[in-house]
Amino acid sequence: MENTVHMMTFQAEAATTWQARVADMIVHIQQEEYGIPITREQQPDLQDIRGFYQHGNGNFWIACVGEQVVGTIALLDIGEQQVALRKMFVHQDYRGKAWGVSHALLTQALEWARERGVQDIYLGTTPQFKAAHRFYEKNGFAEVEQESLPESFPVMQVDKKFYRYAI
Repeated sequence: MENTVHMMTFQAEAATTWQARVADMIVHIQQEEYGIPITREQQPDLQDIRGFYQHGNGNFWIACVGEQVVGTIALLDIGEQQVALRKMFVHQDYRGKAWGVSHALLTQALEWARERGVQDIYLGTTPQFKAAHRFYEKNGFAEVEQESLPESFPVMQVDKKFYRYAI
């Protein structure tokens, strides 16, 4: 059994295969681990990952072990050399320093943003994601008030805590 984590950009030619796996992992984490009452249908970005994220300064990456999706991260271009960090999820069996999936995903997104001259990365998260809060803070994200977000930032209904990373 393969146990190496591979990172890759979401590819159009494999969209149908990977899109379902990505959505399954994300929805499972949202519903089962955190009890967030959100469905796949309430997340149109999961139905068209390429069309929603992969334009301008945006992109979508997945971490895989063999054919299993174990992590995701996305940057959504919101204009003015700013992006929103979205869909950062890691399967519970692949969290922590031993695997390094979260760090690898975030590093990939930050490098992408730097290469494109992005100035700020914003994100919104739920109060339940305490480990995520610590992770973002440890990696240079500073908490900001919702009122200080760019007007183009897509606030999700479940988002109550917000962060900014200045590049």
